[in-house]
Amino acid sequence: MNFQQLGNTCVVGLQWGDEGKGKIVDVLTEHFDVVVRYAGGANAGHTVRIGDQKFALHLVPSGILRPNVTCVIAAGVVLDPETLVREIDGLTARGVPVQEKLRISDRAHLVMPYHKKQDSLSEAALDSGRKLGTTSRGIGPCYADKMQRSMAFRVGDLLEADAFRQKLREVTAVKNRLFAALYDDKQPLDPDEIADTYLGFAARCAPSVTDTTHLLHQAAAEGKRLLFEGAQGTLLDIDHGTFPFVTSSNCSATGVAAGAGVPARTVHSYVGVIKAYCTRVGSGPFPTEQQNDIGRYIRERGQEFGTTTGRPRRCGWFDAFAARYSVMLGGITEVALMHLDTLAGLSEVNVCTGYRYRGRVLDYFTPNVRVLNEVEPVYETLPGWQATAVSWDSCEQLPAAARRYVERLEALIGAPITLVSVGADRAATLHRPGGLPRA
Repeated sequence: MNFQQLGNTCVVGLQWGDEGKGKIVDVLTEHFDVVVRYAGGANAGHTVRIGDQKFALHLVPSGILRPNVTCVIAAGVVLDPETLVREIDGLTARGVPVQEKLRISDRAHLVMPYHKKQDSLSEAALDSGRKLGTTSRGIGPCYADKMQRSMAFRVGDLLEADAFRQKLREVTAVKNRLFAALYDDKQPLDPDEIADTYLGFAARCAPSVTDTTHLLHQAAAEGKRLLFEGAQGTLLDIDHGTFPFVTSSNCSATGVAAGAGVPARTVHSYVGVIKAYCTRVGSGPFPTEQQNDIGRYIRERGQEFGTTTGRPRRCGWFDAFAARYSVMLGGITEVALMHLDTLAGLSEVNVCTGYRYRGRVLDYFTPNVRVLNEVEPVYETLPGWQATAVSWDSCEQLPAAARRYVERLEALIGAPITLVSVGADRAATLHRPGGLPRA
């Protein structure tokens, strides 16, 4: 990966989230001046490991662990101030300066307690086959209120205490009636208690609140390098993912301009992040899922448990057919391959190269759930490798079968793989200059 040629860059997941974006953002940040979260909320769980220290980040951009970097939570994010304050305090206690480096958009929408309550109540009311597998962090209901407008709150509203209290009383009265009617809920929310709590958060966050759209345009004009950090993954995008089993934002590369408030041309390079296999949390189609010893092997070796929820992730073989769709959709210029070490020890590995649907092989990937629920993966089998990641110091030292696996994935997805992760630590990242020419 040629860092000088990257220019302003977006790091985005190409699967169903949990690909390892936090580590890649942390690795790249030393070459950038500003790191920007542009979508999603506290449902994100980005993990960075430095030596024996592990940092789990949900709202604070993953660039926070590097010095001399401005970290921005942009307007497209839905912000849970309770989570943010807890995260800031946790980082500060561990010697990570946050407050002076963090900037929060005054246009970011607020996740309120009734959003979390609605998330849980509505999910519980669904039949088992229709449950979305939400994290119950209030993300969907918050984005819904954002679209409906009249009952939404933005971060900037916290700076006008009297107006915030008055509107909150009106909105909470509506929400309480709604929950009672739809879910027979008998525990109404207290608007004054919520206001006291949220205005307390406001006092903590106010120094960081600003017009981040202006900040980013000014930074770009001054020649500063911007790194945009995606949350979730392309196949969870509200418009282009496996709807309705998706998140509530444009979390693919298509969402950068709207979420951050910059022209699309601001971004020069798109780094897609993939695992050497696939995982998914919650409900939804997963054609290459392995509900067997292979799936359990991957889960245990890869420690595939949710950073945010702790839930065990569903695991399966790498789906190159779906990944190629994500590469196309996001205009991906290079790829970071994560968890290659997890597959070590298998005698052979499978890669999905296409889908068979009702007797014919599909020409292209579709996120249509009805189709995906019926498809049969077409697999290509490659030899496995036995070496452990401990001795892997460069791509040239990878076992021959592991190198062939990387080369085959690269050819199938249509973008060069320039970073290979062989362990959780920041240092366990191998550079693979150039890769193969893009297909």
